[in-house]
Amino acid sequence: MSSPTGPASGLPVRMPRPRQSGRHRRPEPVAAPEGAPALVLAVPGAPSAAVRGLAEEVVSIARSELPGLEAGIGFLDGDDAEHPTLSAVVKQAAALRVERYELAKAAGREVAEPEGPAAVVVPLLAGPDHALMARIRDEVANSGAPAQLTDVLGPHPLLAEAVHVRLSEAGLARADRARLFTVATAADGIVLATVGGEEAVQAAGITGMLLAARLAVPVMAAALDQEGSVAAVAEQLRGSGSQQLALAPYLIGPELGKGLLEEAAKAANCPVSEPLGAYPAVGKLVLSQYSAALGIAPQPQGAPVH
Repeated sequence: MSSPTGPASGLPVRMPRPRQSGRHRRPEPVAAPEGAPALVLAVPGAPSAAVRGLAEEVVSIARSELPGLEAGIGFLDGDDAEHPTLSAVVKQAAALRVERYELAKAAGREVAEPEGPAAVVVPLLAGPDHALMARIRDEVANSGAPAQLTDVLGPHPLLAEAVHVRLSEAGLARADRARLFTVATAADGIVLATVGGEEAVQAAGITGMLLAARLAVPVMAAALDQEGSVAAVAEQLRGSGSQQLALAPYLIGPELGKGLLEEAAKAANCPVSEPLGAYPAVGKLVLSQYSAALGIAPQPQGAPVH
């Protein structure tokens, strides 16, 4: 777990910008309250070095937005060695809080006894997944520590932006509708792919509407983990006039089963963009869930003070 004063080894460090003077200066970012619970990122899927790197980058983005934030990463399928389990990380957060309290008390400081959650657990999921959320809930309960579990990250306009960026990176969409240039391979219909069953498809549909407004092309959601769903949606889009489709994952990445995306792209007979990964908006939404749980609202960096 990273410390309150710096990221864990290997994480990039964002240096603070010089404070501007005058009425249009940028505000100082809100810092994490003293004694605030740790943010614990709950990572689904099979752990690996790549998945850990992605999770560390997401945490780094969150910490850069809220200085002093203590954060840890727990894996739903961890092994408590290189990839610690979620329950172990939550338990560690609670033990660390007690240790700090006892040290402060032994040093003669007047400190209040810890109360409330020792950790706020944020699932690294773009949309709802009943089975994964049930497992995360069980892991938090099994830790025996006081912790609060937040909702998933979406639907949210920032995730529509992230999908748009991933499509543009793959040459499947224009980066900016306002710019008068064309992309020869730009899709005229998007299959927004998710996992988690019908509830996940409905939630992805909300983000799909936002994406459709950005791209000015039809967008329909489909389930990667429901046989025939992607192919059926692709056929529906082609039946309504779309000829050049693209498959866009509405997924962070770790929750994506091996081979699912490739099979879906083959079934839909269309190119595919990359999952959302550690897009900056993902880290900001993780922090947003944490902040909402604590009732704090950090000022987005870059907004001028008038």
